[in-house]
Amino acid sequence: MKYRVLGTSGLKVSVIGFGGGKLSQISAEEATKVVNRALDLDVNLIDTARKYMDSERMIGDAIKGRRDECYIATKTLCRDYADALAEIKLSMKELNVAHIDLYQLHGVSDNSAYEAVMKTGGALEALKEAKRRGWIRHIGVTCHRDLNVMRQLIETGEFETIMVAYSPLDQENVTEIMRLAAEIGMGVIAMKPFCGGDLTTPSPLKQDGPDRVVVGSLKWILASPHVSTVIPGMQSIKEVEEDVRVGDMPLDLTDEERKGIVSLIGRFLGDFGSSCLGKSWYGQRFLYEQRCLRCYYCQPCPQGIVIPEVLRATDMYKGYPEEMKHLGIELYRSLKVKPDACRECPCCVQNCPLGLPVPQMLKEALSVFSRI
Repeated sequence: MKYRVLGTSGLKVSVIGFGGGKLSQISAEEATKVVNRALDLDVNLIDTARKYMDSERMIGDAIKGRRDECYIATKTLCRDYADALAEIKLSMKELNVAHIDLYQLHGVSDNSAYEAVMKTGGALEALKEAKRRGWIRHIGVTCHRDLNVMRQLIETGEFETIMVAYSPLDQENVTEIMRLAAEIGMGVIAMKPFCGGDLTTPSPLKQDGPDRVVVGSLKWILASPHVSTVIPGMQSIKEVEEDVRVGDMPLDLTDEERKGIVSLIGRFLGDFGSSCLGKSWYGQRFLYEQRCLRCYYCQPCPQGIVIPEVLRATDMYKGYPEEMKHLGIELYRSLKVKPDACRECPCCVQNCPLGLPVPQMLKEALSVFSRI
Protein backbone atom coordinates (compact mmCIF):
# COMPACT_ATOMS: atom_id res chain seq x y z
CA MET A 1 0.00 0.00 0.00
CA LYS A 2 1.19 3.47 -0.85
CA TYR A 3 0.67 6.35 1.58
CA ARG A 4 0.40 10.11 1.18
CA VAL A 5 0.37 12.90 3.74
CA LEU A 6 -3.11 14.36 4.22
CA GLY A 7 -2.19 18.03 3.91
CA THR A 8 -1.26 20.00 7.00
CA SER A 9 -2.96 17.40 9.22
CA GLY A 10 0.28 15.44 8.89
CA LEU A 11 -1.67 12.16 8.84
CA LYS A 12 0.03 9.60 6.60
CA VAL A 13 -2.93 7.89 4.98
CA SER A 14 -3.32 4.98 2.59
CA VAL A 15 -4.03 6.11 -0.95
CA ILE A 16 -7.05 3.80 -0.88
CA GLY A 17 -9.28 4.66 2.04
CA PHE A 18 -12.40 2.87 3.22
CA GLY A 19 -15.71 4.56 2.42
CA GLY A 20 -18.28 3.49 5.01
CA GLY A 21 -21.38 4.88 3.33
CA LYS A 22 -22.65 1.48 2.17
CA LEU A 23 -22.12 -0.50 5.38
CA SER A 24 -25.71 -0.03 6.50
CA GLN A 25 -26.77 -2.18 3.54
CA ILE A 26 -25.15 -5.30 5.02
CA SER A 27 -25.29 -7.11 8.36
CA ALA A 28 -23.16 -6.05 11.33
CA GLU A 29 -21.32 -9.37 11.17
CA GLU A 30 -20.45 -8.91 7.50
CA ALA A 31 -19.46 -5.30 8.10
CA THR A 32 -16.94 -6.43 10.73
CA LYS A 33 -15.39 -8.84 8.23
CA VAL A 34 -15.24 -6.22 5.47
CA VAL A 35 -13.65 -3.52 7.66
CA ASN A 36 -11.13 -5.95 9.11
CA ARG A 37 -10.17 -7.20 5.65
CA ALA A 38 -9.41 -3.61 4.69
CA LEU A 39 -7.24 -3.19 7.78
CA ASP A 40 -5.47 -6.47 7.01
CA LEU A 41 -4.59 -5.05 3.58
CA ASP A 42 -3.07 -1.90 5.13
CA VAL A 43 -5.95 0.52 4.60
CA ASN A 44 -5.60 3.00 7.46
CA LEU A 45 -8.26 5.65 6.74
CA ILE A 46 -11.90 4.82 7.45
CA ASP A 47 -14.49 7.44 6.54
CA THR A 48 -18.12 7.52 7.62
CA ALA A 49 -20.78 10.06 8.65
CA ARG A 50 -23.63 10.57 11.08
CA LYS A 51 -25.90 10.50 8.03
CA TYR A 52 -24.90 6.95 7.11
CA MET A 53 -27.42 5.29 9.43
CA ASP A 54 -25.62 2.76 11.67
CA SER A 55 -22.29 2.91 9.81
CA GLU A 56 -20.48 4.56 12.75
CA ARG A 57 -21.64 1.86 15.17
CA MET A 58 -20.64 -0.91 12.76
CA ILE A 59 -17.19 0.60 12.33
CA GLY A 60 -16.81 1.03 16.09
CA ASP A 61 -17.58 -2.64 16.62
CA ALA A 62 -15.31 -3.71 13.76
CA ILE A 63 -12.17 -1.88 14.97
CA LYS A 64 -12.26 -3.09 18.57
CA GLY A 65 -8.70 -4.06 19.42
CA ARG A 66 -7.38 -2.40 16.25
CA ARG A 67 -7.98 1.30 16.93
CA ASP A 68 -4.28 2.13 16.69
CA GLU A 69 -4.15 0.73 13.13
CA CYS A 70 -6.40 3.35 11.57
CA TYR A 71 -7.50 6.95 11.37
CA ILE A 72 -11.22 7.54 11.76
CA ALA A 73 -13.00 10.30 9.82
CA THR A 74 -16.66 11.17 10.18
CA LYS A 75 -19.00 14.08 9.43
CA THR A 76 -21.99 16.09 10.64
CA LEU A 77 -24.76 17.81 8.72
CA CYS A 78 -25.50 20.06 11.71
CA ARG A 79 -25.08 23.77 11.05
CA ASP A 80 -25.20 25.31 14.55
CA TYR A 81 -22.88 25.06 17.55
CA ALA A 82 -25.02 23.11 20.02
CA ASP A 83 -26.24 20.46 17.58
CA ALA A 84 -22.79 19.92 16.05
CA LEU A 85 -21.13 19.54 19.47
CA ALA A 86 -23.79 17.03 20.48
CA GLU A 87 -23.23 15.04 17.28
CA ILE A 88 -19.49 14.91 17.88
CA LYS A 89 -20.12 13.37 21.29
CA LEU A 90 -22.55 10.92 19.73
CA SER A 91 -20.04 10.00 17.02
CA MET A 92 -17.43 9.23 19.68
CA LYS A 93 -19.93 7.00 21.49
CA GLU A 94 -21.05 5.16 18.36
CA LEU A 95 -17.48 4.67 17.14
CA ASN A 96 -16.40 3.71 20.66
CA VAL A 97 -13.31 5.93 20.50
CA ALA A 98 -11.70 8.46 22.82
CA HIS A 99 -11.07 10.82 19.92
CA ILE A 100 -11.86 11.18 16.22
CA ASP A 101 -8.94 11.85 13.90
CA LEU A 102 -10.80 13.94 11.31
CA TYR A 103 -14.20 15.53 11.83
CA GLN A 104 -15.80 17.16 8.80
CA LEU A 105 -18.64 19.55 8.14
CA HIS A 106 -20.77 17.54 5.75
CA GLY A 107 -22.19 18.89 2.50
CA VAL A 108 -21.41 22.60 2.80
CA SER A 109 -22.57 23.01 -0.77
CA ASP A 110 -24.38 26.32 -1.06
CA ASN A 111 -24.20 29.85 0.30
CA SER A 112 -26.79 29.31 3.00
CA ALA A 113 -24.93 26.30 4.39
CA TYR A 114 -21.64 28.17 4.20
CA GLU A 115 -22.99 31.18 6.07
CA ALA A 116 -24.63 28.98 8.71
CA VAL A 117 -21.52 27.00 9.61
CA MET A 118 -19.17 29.99 9.48
CA LYS A 119 -21.18 32.49 11.53
CA THR A 120 -20.80 33.10 15.25
CA GLY A 121 -22.54 30.18 16.94
CA GLY A 122 -22.15 28.04 13.82
CA ALA A 123 -20.95 24.46 13.51
CA LEU A 124 -17.34 25.41 12.81
CA GLU A 125 -17.11 26.88 16.31
CA ALA A 126 -18.27 23.54 17.70
CA LEU A 127 -15.53 21.67 15.83
CA LYS A 128 -12.93 24.10 17.15
CA GLU A 129 -14.21 23.63 20.69
CA ALA A 130 -14.16 19.86 20.27
CA LYS A 131 -10.57 20.10 19.06
CA ARG A 132 -9.63 22.14 22.16
CA ARG A 133 -11.22 19.46 24.34
CA GLY A 134 -9.29 16.71 22.57
CA TRP A 135 -12.39 15.07 21.13
CA ILE A 136 -11.22 15.57 17.55
CA ARG A 137 -7.74 16.06 16.10
CA HIS A 138 -8.33 17.69 12.71
CA ILE A 139 -11.08 19.66 10.96
CA GLY A 140 -12.28 19.17 7.39
CA VAL A 141 -15.21 19.92 5.10
CA THR A 142 -17.06 18.17 2.29
CA CYS A 143 -18.92 19.84 -0.54
CA HIS A 144 -20.67 19.29 -3.87
CA ARG A 145 -21.30 21.24 -7.05
CA ASP A 146 -20.90 24.91 -6.11
CA LEU A 147 -17.33 25.80 -7.08
CA ASN A 148 -17.62 29.32 -5.67
CA VAL A 149 -18.53 27.95 -2.24
CA MET A 150 -15.61 25.52 -2.49
CA ARG A 151 -13.26 28.43 -3.19
CA GLN A 152 -14.64 30.34 -0.21
CA LEU A 153 -14.10 27.33 2.05
CA ILE A 154 -10.51 27.01 0.90
CA GLU A 155 -9.83 30.72 1.31
CA THR A 156 -10.97 30.75 4.95
CA GLY A 157 -7.89 28.76 5.98
CA GLU A 158 -10.06 27.06 8.63
CA PHE A 159 -10.01 23.54 7.18
CA GLU A 160 -7.20 21.02 6.92
CA THR A 161 -8.97 18.81 4.39
CA ILE A 162 -11.59 19.10 1.68
CA MET A 163 -13.59 16.20 0.25
CA VAL A 164 -14.92 16.50 -3.31
CA ALA A 165 -16.48 14.20 -5.91
CA TYR A 166 -13.86 13.27 -8.50
CA SER A 167 -13.69 10.55 -11.12
CA PRO A 168 -12.61 10.07 -14.75
CA LEU A 169 -15.87 11.83 -15.62
CA ASP A 170 -15.02 14.72 -13.24
CA GLN A 171 -18.73 15.44 -13.16
CA GLU A 172 -18.38 18.39 -10.78
CA ASN A 173 -15.41 20.06 -12.51
CA VAL A 174 -13.25 20.11 -9.36
CA THR A 175 -9.80 19.78 -10.93
CA GLU A 176 -9.00 23.45 -10.34
CA ILE A 177 -10.50 23.31 -6.83
CA MET A 178 -8.20 20.44 -5.89
CA ARG A 179 -5.19 22.36 -7.13
CA LEU A 180 -6.13 25.44 -5.11
CA ALA A 181 -6.62 23.34 -1.99
CA ALA A 182 -3.33 21.51 -2.39
CA GLU A 183 -1.46 24.75 -2.94
CA ILE A 184 -2.32 25.98 0.55
CA GLY A 185 -1.62 22.63 2.16
CA MET A 186 -5.12 21.17 2.41
CA GLY A 187 -5.48 17.43 2.11
CA VAL A 188 -7.77 16.42 -0.76
CA ILE A 189 -10.05 13.42 -0.31
CA ALA A 190 -11.71 12.12 -3.47
CA MET A 191 -15.19 10.71 -2.96
CA LYS A 192 -17.59 8.99 -5.38
CA PRO A 193 -14.81 7.58 -7.57
CA PHE A 194 -17.30 5.33 -9.37
CA CYS A 195 -20.11 7.90 -9.63
CA GLY A 196 -22.32 6.06 -7.18
CA GLY A 197 -21.51 2.67 -8.72
CA ASP A 198 -21.99 3.66 -12.36
CA LEU A 199 -18.32 3.24 -13.25
CA THR A 200 -18.14 -0.51 -13.18
CA THR A 201 -18.03 -2.86 -16.13
CA PRO A 202 -21.53 -3.90 -17.28
CA SER A 203 -22.14 -7.56 -16.36
CA PRO A 204 -22.41 -8.85 -19.97
CA LEU A 205 -18.97 -7.39 -20.67
CA LYS A 206 -17.21 -8.54 -17.50
CA GLN A 207 -14.14 -10.71 -17.85
CA ASP A 208 -12.25 -12.85 -15.36
CA GLY A 209 -9.98 -10.89 -13.05
CA PRO A 210 -10.26 -7.37 -11.66
CA ASP A 211 -12.81 -4.96 -13.09
CA ARG A 212 -10.84 -2.89 -15.58
CA VAL A 213 -13.11 0.14 -15.23
CA VAL A 214 -12.84 0.10 -11.42
CA VAL A 215 -9.07 -0.30 -11.44
CA GLY A 216 -8.66 2.25 -14.23
CA SER A 217 -10.87 4.79 -12.46
CA LEU A 218 -8.93 4.54 -9.19
CA LYS A 219 -5.59 4.80 -10.98
CA TRP A 220 -6.86 7.80 -12.95
CA ILE A 221 -7.89 9.58 -9.75
CA LEU A 222 -4.70 8.81 -7.85
CA ALA A 223 -2.57 9.94 -10.78
CA SER A 224 -3.58 13.49 -9.84
CA PRO A 225 -0.77 15.11 -7.82
CA HIS A 226 -3.41 16.94 -5.77
CA VAL A 227 -5.33 13.90 -4.46
CA SER A 228 -4.24 12.62 -1.05
CA THR A 229 -6.54 9.61 -0.91
CA VAL A 230 -9.68 8.18 -2.49
CA ILE A 231 -12.50 6.56 -0.48
CA PRO A 232 -14.55 4.11 -2.56
CA GLY A 233 -17.56 2.76 -0.74
CA MET A 234 -17.06 -0.90 0.13
CA GLN A 235 -19.52 -3.51 1.33
CA SER A 236 -17.92 -6.84 0.46
CA ILE A 237 -14.54 -8.47 0.82
CA LYS A 238 -14.38 -8.80 -2.96
CA GLU A 239 -14.77 -5.02 -3.34
CA VAL A 240 -12.12 -4.39 -0.70
CA GLU A 241 -9.61 -6.67 -2.38
CA GLU A 242 -10.34 -5.26 -5.84
CA ASP A 243 -10.00 -1.65 -4.73
CA VAL A 244 -7.00 -2.13 -2.47
CA ARG A 245 -4.89 -3.80 -5.14
CA VAL A 246 -4.66 -0.41 -6.86
CA GLY A 247 -2.79 0.96 -3.85
CA ASP A 248 0.15 -1.26 -4.75
CA MET A 249 0.23 -0.35 -8.44
CA PRO A 250 2.31 2.33 -10.20
CA LEU A 251 0.16 5.45 -10.10
CA ASP A 252 1.97 7.68 -12.58
CA LEU A 253 0.00 7.70 -15.81
CA THR A 254 1.07 9.03 -19.17
CA ASP A 255 -1.37 11.12 -21.18
CA GLU A 256 -1.94 8.12 -23.41
CA GLU A 257 -2.72 5.89 -20.43
CA ARG A 258 -5.20 8.44 -19.07
CA LYS A 259 -6.85 8.66 -22.47
CA GLY A 260 -6.93 4.88 -22.62
CA ILE A 261 -8.93 4.66 -19.39
CA VAL A 262 -11.47 7.19 -20.64
CA SER A 263 -11.66 5.38 -23.98
CA LEU A 264 -12.29 2.10 -22.14
CA ILE A 265 -15.27 3.66 -20.41
CA GLY A 266 -16.46 5.14 -23.68
CA ARG A 267 -16.06 1.83 -25.50
CA PHE A 268 -18.21 0.00 -22.98
CA LEU A 269 -20.80 2.73 -23.31
CA GLY A 270 -20.74 2.35 -27.06
CA ASP A 271 -20.96 -1.45 -26.89
CA PHE A 272 -23.65 -1.63 -24.26
CA GLY A 273 -25.45 1.67 -24.14
CA SER A 274 -27.72 1.51 -27.14
CA SER A 275 -29.69 -1.46 -25.80
CA CYS A 276 -30.11 -0.05 -22.28
CA LEU A 277 -31.17 3.55 -22.77
CA GLY A 278 -32.21 5.20 -19.54
CA LYS A 279 -30.42 2.71 -17.30
CA SER A 280 -27.65 4.52 -15.47
CA TRP A 281 -24.49 5.23 -17.45
CA TYR A 282 -25.08 2.30 -19.77
CA GLY A 283 -27.57 4.56 -21.52
CA GLN A 284 -25.00 7.36 -21.86
CA ARG A 285 -26.34 9.01 -18.69
CA PHE A 286 -24.35 9.78 -15.60
CA LEU A 287 -24.81 11.88 -12.50
CA TYR A 288 -27.00 14.98 -13.00
CA GLU A 289 -28.23 13.75 -16.40
CA GLN A 290 -24.71 13.85 -17.79
CA ARG A 291 -23.95 12.23 -21.13
CA CYS A 292 -20.65 13.85 -22.12
CA LEU A 293 -17.54 12.13 -20.72
CA ARG A 294 -15.72 15.47 -20.21
CA CYS A 295 -12.67 13.88 -21.78
CA TYR A 296 -11.96 16.92 -24.01
CA TYR A 297 -11.13 14.72 -27.01
CA CYS A 298 -13.39 17.04 -29.02
CA GLN A 299 -11.04 19.96 -28.39
CA PRO A 300 -9.92 22.21 -29.91
CA CYS A 301 -13.06 23.19 -31.76
CA PRO A 302 -12.26 25.12 -35.00
CA GLN A 303 -14.84 27.74 -33.95
CA GLY A 304 -13.41 28.06 -30.43
CA ILE A 305 -16.37 26.50 -28.61
CA VAL A 306 -15.34 24.79 -25.37
CA ILE A 307 -17.78 21.97 -26.02
CA PRO A 308 -17.45 20.04 -22.71
CA GLU A 309 -18.22 23.20 -20.72
CA VAL A 310 -21.28 24.03 -22.84
CA LEU A 311 -22.57 20.50 -22.25
CA ARG A 312 -21.62 20.64 -18.57
CA ALA A 313 -23.65 23.84 -18.15
CA THR A 314 -26.62 22.21 -19.85
CA ASP A 315 -26.39 19.07 -17.70
CA MET A 316 -26.14 21.19 -14.55
CA TYR A 317 -29.18 23.24 -15.46
CA LYS A 318 -31.27 20.20 -16.42
CA GLY A 319 -30.09 17.84 -13.69
CA TYR A 320 -29.50 19.98 -10.59
CA PRO A 321 -32.31 20.70 -8.12
CA GLU A 322 -34.20 23.95 -8.64
CA GLU A 323 -32.23 25.92 -6.05
CA MET A 324 -28.94 25.09 -7.77
CA LYS A 325 -29.85 25.52 -11.44
CA HIS A 326 -28.28 28.96 -11.29
CA LEU A 327 -24.87 27.27 -11.34
CA GLY A 328 -25.51 26.02 -14.86
CA ILE A 329 -26.71 29.45 -15.95
CA GLU A 330 -23.64 31.14 -14.50
CA LEU A 331 -21.29 28.69 -16.20
CA TYR A 332 -23.02 29.14 -19.56
CA ARG A 333 -22.90 32.93 -19.32
CA SER A 334 -19.18 32.82 -18.50
CA LEU A 335 -18.34 31.05 -21.79
CA LYS A 336 -16.74 33.38 -24.30
CA VAL A 337 -17.95 31.44 -27.34
CA LYS A 338 -21.55 30.25 -27.32
CA PRO A 339 -22.86 27.20 -29.20
CA ASP A 340 -24.42 29.30 -31.96
CA ALA A 341 -20.87 29.51 -33.38
CA CYS A 342 -21.08 25.82 -34.36
CA ARG A 343 -20.71 25.18 -38.09
CA GLU A 344 -21.53 21.45 -37.76
CA CYS A 345 -18.13 20.27 -38.95
CA PRO A 346 -17.50 16.56 -38.21
CA CYS A 347 -14.39 16.98 -36.03
CA CYS A 348 -16.05 16.66 -32.63
CA VAL A 349 -18.18 13.65 -33.57
CA GLN A 350 -15.19 11.85 -35.09
CA ASN A 351 -13.10 12.39 -31.95
CA CYS A 352 -15.79 11.58 -29.36
CA PRO A 353 -15.29 8.12 -27.75
CA LEU A 354 -19.07 7.74 -27.63
CA GLY A 355 -19.73 9.16 -31.07
CA LEU A 356 -22.21 11.57 -29.51
CA PRO A 357 -24.15 13.85 -31.91
CA VAL A 358 -22.31 16.92 -30.60
CA PRO A 359 -23.68 19.53 -33.07
CA GLN A 360 -27.22 18.46 -32.18
CA MET A 361 -26.39 18.64 -28.46
CA LEU A 362 -25.00 22.15 -28.93
CA LYS A 363 -28.27 23.16 -30.61
CA GLU A 364 -30.16 21.74 -27.62
CA ALA A 365 -27.94 23.76 -25.27
CA LEU A 366 -28.61 26.91 -27.28
CA SER A 367 -32.33 26.23 -27.10
CA VAL A 368 -32.22 25.67 -23.32
CA PHE A 369 -30.34 28.85 -22.50
CA SER A 370 -32.01 31.08 -25.08
CA ARG A 371 -35.20 30.77 -23.03
CA ILE A 372 -33.53 31.98 -19.83
